[in-house]
Amino acid sequence: MKYRFAGKEKLLSFGAYPDLGIAAARDKRTAAKALLAEGKDPMKSKGEVISQEGATFFEVAKRWHENRKSALNAAHAERVWSRMERDVFPVIGEKLVNEITAPDVLAMIRKIEARGALDISRRAKQGVGQVFQFAIACGLASNDPTTHLRGALKPRPRVKHMSRLPLSELPGFIEKLHAYQEEGERRSAITRDAVLFALLTWVRTKELRFAAKSEFEDLCGKSPVWRIPAERMKMGREHLVPLSQQATHIAKSMIAAAPGEFLFPGNGPNKPLSENTMIYALYRLGYHSRQTVHGFRGLASTWANEQLVEFGKPPMWIRKYHEDWVELQLAHSEKNDVRGAYNAAEYLAPRRRMMQDWADYLSGGKVIDIKKAGKRAA
Repeated sequence: MKYRFAGKEKLLSFGAYPDLGIAAARDKRTAAKALLAEGKDPMKSKGEVISQEGATFFEVAKRWHENRKSALNAAHAERVWSRMERDVFPVIGEKLVNEITAPDVLAMIRKIEARGALDISRRAKQGVGQVFQFAIACGLASNDPTTHLRGALKPRPRVKHMSRLPLSELPGFIEKLHAYQEEGERRSAITRDAVLFALLTWVRTKELRFAAKSEFEDLCGKSPVWRIPAERMKMGREHLVPLSQQATHIAKSMIAAAPGEFLFPGNGPNKPLSENTMIYALYRLGYHSRQTVHGFRGLASTWANEQLVEFGKPPMWIRKYHEDWVELQLAHSEKNDVRGAYNAAEYLAPRRRMMQDWADYLSGGKVIDIKKAGKRAA
């Protein structure tokens, strides 16, 4: 029920349907009007007939979450709610949703910013805004205070990215890589395929250097994957890398040709590729300060985040690959975002499609010729 008190428009919630029936809601509205006639604010009158159950931010957020949960991946839904429980509810959870102001929300955001989690502060603001949009649609609030925070959040510090080429220069880069012969025929072939494999899989250098043959599964089946153990991952969690046809070709060829336990052996069958082998190869190819192996990750991320598809009528452009697919493929994790469980196979099917699209993009542009890759290490 909307009403004005002391010159201020307010919105009073009696409860959620069907928990509160129509007749009961009418009775509460009548009681509220009676309080107004007596010069009392129904919202402030404790012990009166009016119920504020369901009008706190926590209760509205709970309804919002339940309303959308079925459309979300279970792990993503858990992540969103965990963020609310950790950062939002302790500050504004018990406040009446229609009395929360922009300064209230900003105070919550400042607490997150104080620990340096600027990305999480933005996601928290976005989540609070979605709750308020839901509240407005349900008649539980009249405005969204997050819309008044433009320019109030702390800017992200400028990040120094690993050197990487523009996508347009990839064909020339790979052509030079195919011709690489600086370490002798066999060693050069291993280095070439290791660099190509890093480009195809988006992994970190350490994750690739110590890749063991035993970590590769279903290479002759329909769902080839590379299972990287938790102890080698930056985030300390097992990581599954869906393999494209091109990456699978290299893996199968190296397993058949290379002696020892490592997919890309170093100077000895049971020694991993040395720490600087791949980056030195890029230097010798003339890409010092222009492209790093780690920079392949940023290159691929840029490509994935720029892909759009036309959707709906009237047509609109939307992202082809969800940001969660990209972040999980890169094995990124939100700082301070604690989850009860982690599913290594999360979004595996769409990530597999994304990685095949990436490999086809490279191959389609004649960037990678899989007939050249994986044969010269024998």
